[in-house]
Amino acid sequence: MNIVLYTALFALAYAFCLGAALGFFKQVFAVQEDPLIGKIKEILPGVNCGGCGFPGCDGFAAALAKGEAEPGGCPPGGQSVAEKLAGLLGGSADLTPLVAVLACAGTHGKALPKGEYVGVKSCRAAKLATGSIKLCAWGCQGFGDCVRVCKFGAITMGENGLPGIDADKCTGCKLCARECPQPIIQMVPKGQKGARALCANANAVKAQVTKSCKAGCFKCEMCVKNCPENCMEMVNGIPAVDYTKCTSCGVCVSKCPVKVMTLN
Repeated sequence: MNIVLYTALFALAYAFCLGAALGFFKQVFAVQEDPLIGKIKEILPGVNCGGCGFPGCDGFAAALAKGEAEPGGCPPGGQSVAEKLAGLLGGSADLTPLVAVLACAGTHGKALPKGEYVGVKSCRAAKLATGSIKLCAWGCQGFGDCVRVCKFGAITMGENGLPGIDADKCTGCKLCARECPQPIIQMVPKGQKGARALCANANAVKAQVTKSCKAGCFKCEMCVKNCPENCMEMVNGIPAVDYTKCTSCGVCVSKCPVKVMTLN
């Protein structure tokens, strides 16, 4: 019994000494945080989404305090946060709100699978393991990695196998675009009007495109040839639009035989 008691007392004494030592060294080697960083963090929304390009709000606050970032660098905070930061730090409060858009129309009935996939239910894992679970190597894998990383509930997986993006909830943080292993989630200025392509299939062989996806762009260039504003060209096999010239006339949409083109 005495051994148990002595052991317990020794453990308590040891824990007390260790705690006192840790507290002492914490005080001795403490690094004082710049008070400006604390003021900046009070303004930031604190969602730690990484849309600013830094490791969370703490990283962005430290960069702002050092003058290594701009007040308009917080997408979720929007214009109001940018103006508050500019008032505190100076600099420009200009902010171009962005929204995520999906460049794929390869639903279950249109994009054909390679076969039955039995691996980890993750877009990135499927891409690494198979190149693509669909015949189209550029199409949406459909496992919802973008849904899981979105901190604002702006993305939901539809029954058609494609993610749906709520533009009103999207803050333009870019997390979904970074998480997606395919080039199909793109960031565009919020409210931008004009035409865009619902496809990212860069395969130059037209026959392969049509075999892999019934909604794929097979490079007929009807949209480019018929654009009255001459604001379109093919880039890596996909119609690209010059939004400084596009008038949203809809000619490209009506001329596309597989309805790849749509209007924002």
